[in-house]
Amino acid sequence: MTAGRDSVARPALREEAESIAASLPPLLVAAERLASAVSLGVHGRRKSGMGETFWQFRRYRGEDPSTAIDWRQSAKSQHLFVREREWEAAEAVWFWRDGSPTMRYGSAGVAKIDRASVLALALASLLIRGGERIALLGEGRVPASGRAALNRIAHALTEARAETGNLPPDAAMGRNAQLVWIGDFLAPLEQLEAAMRRIARDGLTGHLVRIVDPAEEDFPFAGRTRFEPCRGGESEIVGRAEFVRDEYRARFQAQGEAVAGLARRLGWTCLVHRTDRPPETALVALFAALGGPNARHALGQPA
Repeated sequence: MTAGRDSVARPALREEAESIAASLPPLLVAAERLASAVSLGVHGRRKSGMGETFWQFRRYRGEDPSTAIDWRQSAKSQHLFVREREWEAAEAVWFWRDGSPTMRYGSAGVAKIDRASVLALALASLLIRGGERIALLGEGRVPASGRAALNRIAHALTEARAETGNLPPDAAMGRNAQLVWIGDFLAPLEQLEAAMRRIARDGLTGHLVRIVDPAEEDFPFAGRTRFEPCRGGESEIVGRAEFVRDEYRARFQAQGEAVAGLARRLGWTCLVHRTDRPPETALVALFAALGGPNARHALGQPA
């Protein structure tokens, strides 16, 4: 009887697994591949502290209390060792991915919104491998860990490509949490500043990732060029596009510098990623920024 039930159950489970795999958004598959490619350790954000989970042994130092010595481990060698425990902070990582019309532009074979989604999901994948709790801002769910949380965020980001505003909504995220905000940051500066200061007042630390399309930054257009607005409306024809290149580039650069300056004044991090460059580099830098000195040490980067 048992063997018969098993023989029936195995194909059913296989069909269910294949169905689940087929339903995964392609962007999640790409994100998982990216997360695996960077080969980050899942303990990059850990640090020693007053937790309950064993982390590592280290050599005894003069400033350590004698009660911290692990005598059993020390008896195995001629040195004294201290048992360190992992710091267990009540902290969550929230994500906000800009889904506004300007994010749908792409001249390098990938739209900004798709690169932003892949980076968000790849980072989320790395975090849950380390036991972190994650959540998508605006989804109405509390932070959670595990594969189910990642799949839920993936479906939310890819459903109709999640057309949302360019600014994070005013929603409670809890103090001591961190927010990863990925977008093109082309909204008016006063709106961006108001949103950033509101989030900072709530006690969160922000990590901005500014997604830039190469054509937006380089402005390679010349001659008679028609420009179509991303948000709809009438197009504009410029007779000699090269004549406005310098002024455009200056304004685009000023916007980026202003956003970085706002982040710096709030003690936040701000990264810039061009869609014609490998996403692995951006993911490693973002993970290091999120984890602080401990993650940078784990990645072999200077603190």
